[in-house]
Amino acid sequence: MKKRIFVTLKPGVLDPQGRAVHHALDGLGFAGVNDVRIGRLIELDLADDVSDEKIGEMCEKLLANMVIENYRIEDAG
Repeated sequence: MKKRIFVTLKPGVLDPQGRAVHHALDGLGFAGVNDVRIGRLIELDLADDVSDEKIGEMCEKLLANMVIENYRIEDAG
């Protein structure tokens, strides 16, 4: 079974990478971009018996920094 974990910064946490990309897009003439937030995508190939609860534990213990980040788990097909 494959799962995707999307890790993003919590609202209100400064995102220097996002700010740099926003500035670069503006400099390249791409108008209309109000904000940019950078995150991570983690793809896991798991045994069929790994529960979403276990995946959540993986995220909370290692894959995401719960102080400043949120995560979302999705099926990857």
